[in-house]
Amino acid sequence: MAGPEQRPRGASGGSRSFVVEADGGSRGNPGPAGYGAVVRDAASGEVLRETAEFLGVASNNVAEYRGLLAGLKAAYELDPGATVRVRMDSKLVVEQMSGRWRIKHPDMKPLALEASGVFPAGAVSYEWIPREKNKHADQLANEAMDAGKQGRSWEPSASRAESAAAEAKAGEEAGAALASAGAEAAAGTGDSTANLAAPRSGWGPDLGAPTTFVLLRHGETPLTPEKRFSGSGGSDPALSDAGRRQARAAAEALAARGTISAIVSSPLRRCRETADAVAARTGLPVRTEEGLRETDFGAWEGLTFAEVRERFHDDLEAWLDSPEAEPTGGGESFTAVARRVAAARDRLLARYAGRTVLLVTHVTPVKTLVRLALGAPADSLFRMELSAASLSAVAYYADGNASVRLFNDTGHLR
Repeated sequence: MAGPEQRPRGASGGSRSFVVEADGGSRGNPGPAGYGAVVRDAASGEVLRETAEFLGVASNNVAEYRGLLAGLKAAYELDPGATVRVRMDSKLVVEQMSGRWRIKHPDMKPLALEASGVFPAGAVSYEWIPREKNKHADQLANEAMDAGKQGRSWEPSASRAESAAAEAKAGEEAGAALASAGAEAAAGTGDSTANLAAPRSGWGPDLGAPTTFVLLRHGETPLTPEKRFSGSGGSDPALSDAGRRQARAAAEALAARGTISAIVSSPLRRCRETADAVAARTGLPVRTEEGLRETDFGAWEGLTFAEVRERFHDDLEAWLDSPEAEPTGGGESFTAVARRVAAARDRLLARYAGRTVLLVTHVTPVKTLVRLALGAPADSLFRMELSAASLSAVAYYADGNASVRLFNDTGHLR
């Protein structure tokens, strides 16, 4: 395999401070994989170097580590005495390299050890960022995978270089505008809202009626009180008697509110039965959306947490440590589920703009929609409690922002 292609973007004189943005991906996990990394000047944001490489068959986590390693090496070549701030959307890599999580996988230990030795101790710090803030490195990783698929090496893009320069210039101009607006506001002159970026929801002008998703988790199934993994790959259980009562109670509450104008359901049986109860009470038809399915838990389907820990201990620990880890037997990672749910969200926002829509779905999709609305990290999924037949709500505004209006409301069940 040819070594990574690199393109210097500038020269360094003396000790400097860099930002390294790195990403890696695998189409199959494991599957065809690649990484991308960007070195920026910390003060100006100027892109100094890009690096990317197709890796052949590898896992997501290995690709992420290879991207980190390549980015650190590129920064070291620019200035061995520099201080470096690494920014990545891999919670696993950031937490492990920061020393807060153990490194247990044998494929990652040597990569982490090599990465920790590129710069002297204390010269490198790590920061987790959302995926949408790591687009440059992500683009490079995808370009490398695309190039590998075509049997060629990755080459830098001149058009992207121009785009990066324009982005840096725009950032400087935006910063100057914000500083100017802030100074005017402090002095009591000028329009304090001028030149500001799009306001967050609740902190600016009226953006019109939002699109609101009312999120209803399905009622209980026989597996729910036993706390068994029940996803897309299992037996597709029906509602229990208790679950049907919960569905009817939710339907009564929603009908009394009279605000929903459409019903969209996961195709799985427990959600369809819950949605049908609401449809019977409101007279609204039910559409299905594949993206609202629950996670596929692979070989863990139907098992309790204790049973999974006993039978698949290492796989479970990896799953708890990283949103990119898959359940045993080819299940879905939380990262894959988030992409699927986000795509479904965007389709539904386009279809139902300005309306209030009931989405009947599962634990992970509801938590994921809430997490994405809050901009919270993936591990926040483990910090949310979501009861059967509970109601949550998220409003989406015209400026692209979202507001969580309700979470895990079970008042209609009492």
